Amino acid sequence: MTAKRRARLPVEEAVSAGGVVFRRGPNGIEVVICGRTRDGVWGLPKGTPAPGESLEEAAVREVSEETGLQVRPLQKIGTIEYWFMKPQEKVRVHKRVHHYLMEPVGGSTDQHDWEYDRVEWVPLEEALSRLTYKNEADVVRQAALLLQEMEGDGR
Repeated sequence: MTAKRRARLPVEEAVSAGGVVFRRGPNGIEVVICGRTRDGVWGLPKGTPAPGESLEEAAVREVSEETGLQVRPLQKIGTIEYWFMKPQEKVRVHKRVHHYLMEPVGGSTDQHDWEYDRVEWVPLEEALSRLTYKNEADVVRQAALLLQEMEGDGR
């Protein structure tokens, strides 16, 4: 074989948990999105579970820290997965993020932590267009479908 075979980089597995926080506003469903000015990213709140913490517990804690809102999980939406590189460590990362549908029960977006510059309530359709990553927009679409089902059930 004349072509030089490239060595495969080691793979690191990573897990995060987060959520879609919603409320019913005067013009329909609104969701919370988090933005960073330095890189222009808009995303959903999420983070890494602490040792001994369940995925749902991690999602509640991380969403509360990153948004400033106290939240109550209603049900799991689903899991997304993606790959990225850590070039300085020469590692490929396979990440899975578990998302939960959540409602606010207190707090304020003014109380969010340092990870994001801006935390905003936005109408559902605006969130879908502002989220940087398609897979997170897909999670919000799934959340909207769950909300429709819940309304149909009288919840």
